[in-house]
Amino acid sequence: LPLHRNEGWLLPEGADGVCEYDKPLEVVTVSVPGALLREAGGDGGAVAPVVGPLDPLLTQMALTADRFAAGGTLYAETMAHALAAHLVAVVRPQPADLVGIDDRRLRRAIEYVRAHLGEDLSLEAMAAEAAMSGSHFAKSFKAATGRSPLQFVIAERMAAAIVLLRTTKLTVAEVAHRVGYRDVPRFGQHFKRHHGMTPARARQ
Repeated sequence: LPLHRNEGWLLPEGADGVCEYDKPLEVVTVSVPGALLREAGGDGGAVAPVVGPLDPLLTQMALTADRFAAGGTLYAETMAHALAAHLVAVVRPQPADLVGIDDRRLRRAIEYVRAHLGEDLSLEAMAAEAAMSGSHFAKSFKAATGRSPLQFVIAERMAAAIVLLRTTKLTVAEVAHRVGYRDVPRFGQHFKRHHGMTPARARQ
């Protein structure tokens, strides 16, 4: 399977394979101890390999993992736990409201949203990714997930935001921008409504 920049593999313990490439490339390998994954909530069960596009936040954390130690022991341990926790969240079975989505077009739209959270997402772009009209996409998405496209996007942004607040030194404004908000007060309102606390409190 051809891979592109920032794509790769998530492989369970004991997995192996062969990688062939046509020209020089840079590869980052990060191994997470099983004990740390179990501590983060992993059940230790078999995990299906993931090949291709990876979760953007997980990719960012993996690319900077070799610099964790530069922040001292406490910072390195905190970031290692954060990486393990997010990895567990990524490989954990999807929430019940998404499991029933059989339409690959809707799944493509969901993958598009998760890969472009920091951008100015639009219903038109999501519908185009699913090869549907805007109205048909909105109705199909709500029927399949129980949430409107807007509600889904906000939930995904809030999930990414709390991870960034707790695992990086980015300011609240920078986190807001990373997850697609140019209006920081509006970000704070959505965050508090979703998580029941302010972004500053979440960081504490």
